[in-house]
Amino acid sequence: MAVKVKLFDEEHELDLEEKVNAFLANIQPEQLIDIKYQVATMYDYKNQIYCYSAMIIYKEEDQD
Repeated sequence: MAVKVKLFDEEHELDLEEKVNAFLANIQPEQLIDIKYQVATMYDYKNQIYCYSAMIIYKEEDQD
């Protein structure tokens, strides 16, 4: 069994939620190890820009 990560990066939190939920629907609960979440912001003198990201750490069966 291999430990893997899946990264997600979206500009809107609801888009991130949708992508993460879609990924989680395709793995078994016992495969999930952890989920890391982060929000970053930047201001470019015109707009506030948000970056919502998540890293899912999970187990995957070896493909031998």
